[in-house]
Amino acid sequence: MTGGHKLLIIGGVLAFLVLSAAAVAGGIYLLRGEGLRLADGRVALVTVEDVILNARPIVDQIRRFDRDTSVKAIVIRLDTPGGGVAPSQEIYEAVRAVEKPVVVSMGSVAASGGYYIACAADKVLANPGTLTGSIGVIMEFANVEGLLSKIGVKSTVVKSGEHKDIGSATREMTAEERKILMQVIDDVHSQFIEAIVKGRKLPEADVRALADGRIFTGRQALDLKLVDGLATLQEAIKEAGEMGGIEGEPRVVEERKEVTFFNLLNGTFLGRLVSRPAGHKIVNLQYIASF
Repeated sequence: MTGGHKLLIIGGVLAFLVLSAAAVAGGIYLLRGEGLRLADGRVALVTVEDVILNARPIVDQIRRFDRDTSVKAIVIRLDTPGGGVAPSQEIYEAVRAVEKPVVVSMGSVAASGGYYIACAADKVLANPGTLTGSIGVIMEFANVEGLLSKIGVKSTVVKSGEHKDIGSATREMTAEERKILMQVIDDVHSQFIEAIVKGRKLPEADVRALADGRIFTGRQALDLKLVDGLATLQEAIKEAGEMGGIEGEPRVVEERKEVTFFNLLNGTFLGRLVSRPAGHKIVNLQYIASF
């Protein structure tokens, strides 16, 4: 390598270091003085989609954006038929705890557990054709006793208590077991109704009249006061910006979900199947639309 080539390489390295230093300095500048104004006035977008099985990633996002002083309002985009009762309730509580304006934007579906979450927001906006509602609770149990009998397979259960195998797939459910499960359903259903009464400020009798599992379009939901208005996602973001005191078009910030094989698998039937611990009976208590 000639001396000239060495000088070119050294010069290139020095130029790179100078540019890098300038970029870092520029970044620091954005965090001070005029830069602070550039960083302010953002609306955070949090998306809840597919079947709700795990609340933690959504709850963590909501809390981070609530602590971020440059974020003036949060939009929760719902595109979900609902899911597990407890995860839906955890997201609902996280939304209720936010100390800045929260607007819900409903996509194609925001039903059951999705609607439960919506009730925690300051404003709920749907598209005219959104499917929402489905205010109810469901538990499903298969009974394969007849099939096992045909192929000559018998199930033997050793249990510590009379109702330890409640919901077993290998025998008929007893009247007492059905009564026990119905009491659970009724209690969780009442919790759903209470959340709607509190969040939507509607009379309990009116909510109970709608809480039979039926679905509504966004336009029907507006007439029933289950939502506050009809709007697209872009309009919901603008509304959130105005509620947060942002002048003009707000800038949107959102966390991108890492795409992995397990993320793609999660929410599918196979994903739910492989995620179940071996030897554990799963009682599937859900706020989920079954259409």
